[in-house]
Amino acid sequence: MSVNERQLGTYVTDIRRRFEDLLGQMVEIPSISMDPAKAPDMRSMADVARQILADLGAEAQIVETGGAPIVSGGWMTGAQHPTVTIYNHMDVQPAQEPEWKQAPFAFKNENGLYHGRGATDDKGPALSALFGARYAIEQGVPINIRFLWELEEEIGSPNFAAGLKNRAAIPRPDSVVVSDTIWLAKGKPAMPYGLRGLLGARLTLRTGTKDAHSGVTGGAARNPLAELMEVAHACVDAKSGKVKIPGFYQDVVEPTKAEIKSFLASGFQVKSFKQAYGFQTLRTNDPAEIMRRIWAAPTFEVHGLTGGYHGPGVKTVVPGHGELKVSMRLVPNQTPEKAFALLKRHVAKINPDVKVEKEGMLHPFKGSFDGPYVDCVKRAAKAGFGKEPAFIREGGSIGAVVTMQKAWKVPILFMGLSLPEHGYHAPNEYFDWGQASSGMKAFAHYFDELAKMGKG
Repeated sequence: MSVNERQLGTYVTDIRRRFEDLLGQMVEIPSISMDPAKAPDMRSMADVARQILADLGAEAQIVETGGAPIVSGGWMTGAQHPTVTIYNHMDVQPAQEPEWKQAPFAFKNENGLYHGRGATDDKGPALSALFGARYAIEQGVPINIRFLWELEEEIGSPNFAAGLKNRAAIPRPDSVVVSDTIWLAKGKPAMPYGLRGLLGARLTLRTGTKDAHSGVTGGAARNPLAELMEVAHACVDAKSGKVKIPGFYQDVVEPTKAEIKSFLASGFQVKSFKQAYGFQTLRTNDPAEIMRRIWAAPTFEVHGLTGGYHGPGVKTVVPGHGELKVSMRLVPNQTPEKAFALLKRHVAKINPDVKVEKEGMLHPFKGSFDGPYVDCVKRAAKAGFGKEPAFIREGGSIGAVVTMQKAWKVPILFMGLSLPEHGYHAPNEYFDWGQASSGMKAFAHYFDELAKMGKG
């Protein structure tokens, strides 16, 4: 069957208010997975999400994991039809930034701009996909559509694999679509096919039992902050970003010319990139090189150095201990296990007194940017947004993607709906009706395209 564009347009217009009401309910639940005090809110989010699915006619249930639950549900039309799983997450980042212009968990609809933490990451895109699915099911599209809504994505999905073991509640699909990524520019759809991995680490050094007066002890006393700065300098060149850990680049595969060409078709603009993230200067202003660096190259970043005195003025102490927080973004063929071993070995040579501990790890992912499923994404995005998407990589990490890849070994595609200006992980986060409504249309078309492909 083919999608009736006029009918689909009417459907999207008619459900706008319901979409806005449901998004408001979801945003006003502070489902902050990294805050143990928010455990009741995580449970409330799961209950509300399950109810939303049920109210739209889907089968839905809460799957316990040992941590925050997973919400699973959808429509099964017959075993002879292909099954697609749509992945989103319902947990959000904290919202403590002073730059918020409104209470972050007080939903505000400003003429189709939907303000509040979680609006674009990832509750708005989840609802858009859901309403696109409901349309396809109501029109009798021969396809099984299931939703998988996680509540621990923002903390690295530590219990997601355990949830997937419940095969009765979460059956294996024929393919997966992840709707949790960002375009590069409004009006130019960009769909990732790869994600960087992540290794977080904490480096600590204790040289005394307490802070000491620098006038009395300075010169004789070791300074753990200075020593940790030396370690950081030995790991990465601050100006170029080049990682200096021996063997770090050994497994890196550079992107192909075809990949770079696809990157350049994304609409990426250096000026917009700087504006979206508040950068005054960059290490390079070459667009192709920037995209290579943020999507297809590994990194070493310093996130924080703590210890000593942080109050007003200068307190002349030599600290007794210091802590350096770092991470590495990793590209396909690299593994966080090997990266950690290389880091630990390197630090031990520089300063054997520094303790190196893992602080979370995620494996990189690389799918395909050609083939029949990719063609379906192309046609669906063009139908929804008026333009074929560029295929890019994503600089961030989504732990659940690699988990699903290992568990199911099925094609995993991406159909993100968020824009840079929406403020992923930033104050004043929002989503908008333009992306939501076109996203619904794109997903409705995608389900129709998958149905035409058939099963297996």
